[in-house]
Amino acid sequence: MAIDWNTLTQKKRPKPPCILLYGPEKSGKTTLSSEFLRPVYLQTEEGDGVLDIASLGKIETYAELMDAIGMLYSNEHDFQTVVLDSVTAAQALVWAETGERGDDKGNKKKRIEDFGFGKGYTYALAVWQEVLDGLNALRNERGMTIIMIAHSKIERFDDPETVGYSRYEIDLHEKARDFLKREADVVLLLKADVTVKSEDAGFNKVRAIGQGGRSVWMHATSRPAYAAGNRYGIPEKTLYEPGKGFSALAPYFPHLTPLAIAAE
Repeated sequence: MAIDWNTLTQKKRPKPPCILLYGPEKSGKTTLSSEFLRPVYLQTEEGDGVLDIASLGKIETYAELMDAIGMLYSNEHDFQTVVLDSVTAAQALVWAETGERGDDKGNKKKRIEDFGFGKGYTYALAVWQEVLDGLNALRNERGMTIIMIAHSKIERFDDPETVGYSRYEIDLHEKARDFLKREADVVLLLKADVTVKSEDAGFNKVRAIGQGGRSVWMHATSRPAYAAGNRYGIPEKTLYEPGKGFSALAPYFPHLTPLAIAAE
């Protein structure tokens, strides 16, 4: 095939990932995120104060959240990762902003439920989109990895092909949850393993007792027990050792060079 000038293309460097990281309390979500390259935190809830992290302080309103994103976009800095901690707490800010903007007629609402018929949650998606647009500007134009931390909850799942069961889910309203899951490149569940032991309960009955394991795992593929997924070929289950989580995930991110991984 002859070389033709018209076939000239310019390949863009792969973008950093957008990661939705969730799990139970004290599972290590903030610790894992702190291992990424030069992180800065947008804190919508109080941290535990154990980690030494760069933060713009606790964010109390939607306007403050967007101002913080804007400062990271406009100002010179060497941060390479932006961590929204947490989107679960940020949901209240989004709902307050949605109520302030009101319905199609401009009628303001004090609570998200006051829109009626679940409409408030749909209106809120436009506000969530603005947050994601701001984060994506940091990702696309400033080359920053996005990590959105969320709490988890146990939710009943009615499977049309089998009996219903309980599973780990992201602690957000289902519309926001589904929206952020679609937009993320990686949905990662971080949780300790569970072992089940049986003991004699008397009268020929056996009682099952769940015990938390010492090993914490990063789950990157969905299973009936939890939601997860990724676009990078990250293994279904990877052991999380504090201080080594980023190095375990980094080889799967196409924007990182071996030199950058080694430097971290």
